Amino acid sequence: MASSTARRHAVAVAITDDLPVFELAVPCEVFGIDRADLADPWYELRLCAAEPGPLRVRSGLLVQTQYTLDDLVAADTVLIPACNRAVQCGPPPALIEAVRAAHARGARIASICSGAYVLAEAGLLDGRRATTHWMNALDFAHRYPQVRVDPEVLYVDEGDVLTSAGTGSAIDLCLHLVRQDLGAAVANEVARRMVVPPHREGGQAQFAQPLARGEARSDIAPVLGWARERLDQPLSVADLARQAHLSPRTFARRFRDSLGVSPLQWLLEQRIRRAQELLETTDEPVERIAARVGFGTAVNMRAHFRRFTSVPPQTYRQVFRRGTTVPPVAAR
Repeated sequence: MASSTARRHAVAVAITDDLPVFELAVPCEVFGIDRADLADPWYELRLCAAEPGPLRVRSGLLVQTQYTLDDLVAADTVLIPACNRAVQCGPPPALIEAVRAAHARGARIASICSGAYVLAEAGLLDGRRATTHWMNALDFAHRYPQVRVDPEVLYVDEGDVLTSAGTGSAIDLCLHLVRQDLGAAVANEVARRMVVPPHREGGQAQFAQPLARGEARSDIAPVLGWARERLDQPLSVADLARQAHLSPRTFARRFRDSLGVSPLQWLLEQRIRRAQELLETTDEPVERIAARVGFGTAVNMRAHFRRFTSVPPQTYRQVFRRGTTVPPVAAR
């Protein structure tokens, strides 16, 4: 354990008006509670006003702090938590300059959820891979085309700049920072005290709703319902085209123009979504579900499912089971 006379690592959290509670609470929990029994010295947490007050948390709480953007610039790690839409679309210029100055002097800069907008506006994400909440991913990518947006991961570590996905991934990011600074044993103990996993499997793709598809053309729409009722069958583009009374080439072109994906990609998504529903609501084994949704074998389903959601079917079932009970395994 380090000597208590050593300088504490300063973590500055930028406070903007009307920020969400959870994204502020997580850094306070991880860095603001003195855990000198784990590492001495522990972090020094600074809540830094990023704009004139009074500054409110979304639930109506007021944040009164002695720290300013000067303290943020001087910190070792700068955290930009989620912010309201007004800040996303127009971050305070003083905050942008402070983030740039902190980065220039060597601070580690990290964002939580929509805080990535501030980092992008400051130019810190240009040419870099980054993430944000999956609900903001399309808007974020449109506003900042120079950023390589990855909407599926829980967080992205680019060394001196880190970004995290929505809400709960604030925990994943903050524990990752502790792991970097103080090692896995300390990070694991912090997680144990918070009663959360020290590292979650998978990414936010498992939590996201399916991407909205455009309205299907009138000659395509009836085929979608027909196909959903027959996911257990080995459907081909020719089968779908026959139902639409079109040639396979014309059907595939119209399908992509209408929904933005190929017919086979759409079928894969439907099979995955149906598999997710069955994993959540039934006790059927993966082998049976694979047959019901058209993957044929459990091996085939596991490969597609993991590629699509980033976790295996059994892990998904354990996380998202909706009140079902697993019967005891019979003796063999």
